[in-house]
Amino acid sequence: MSFFEIIKLIFPLLIICLMLYGLLVFVKKYSFKRGGSSLLNIKVINNQMIMPKKFLSVVKVKDKLLILGISENNITLLKEIDADENDISGEAFQNTNQGFAEIFKKFLPK
Repeated sequence: MSFFEIIKLIFPLLIICLMLYGLLVFVKKYSFKRGGSSLLNIKVINNQMIMPKKFLSVVKVKDKLLILGISENNITLLKEIDADENDISGEAFQNTNQGFAEIFKKFLPK
């Protein structure tokens, strides 16, 4: 193999790597931001692991609160609550010190 043949092999590889890098920069700069759920008004209030790979989640979607059971292969709606019905505002969940158990107890039948 001559020096010219080696250059002929390496040059296309460098061009492809530069094109991929340029594509990466373009996608990072002009792609949609993560968490586009602000358009849908979705907010995860709290998550609590109950077993390995199994969680309970409280999610606010517009004016509804959803309590979801989440496993590795499934998401189940456990309860749907109108936020207005229970006199719950979005600010009530802003306190990060409030535990999942306290939030969940608010929704249990009395």
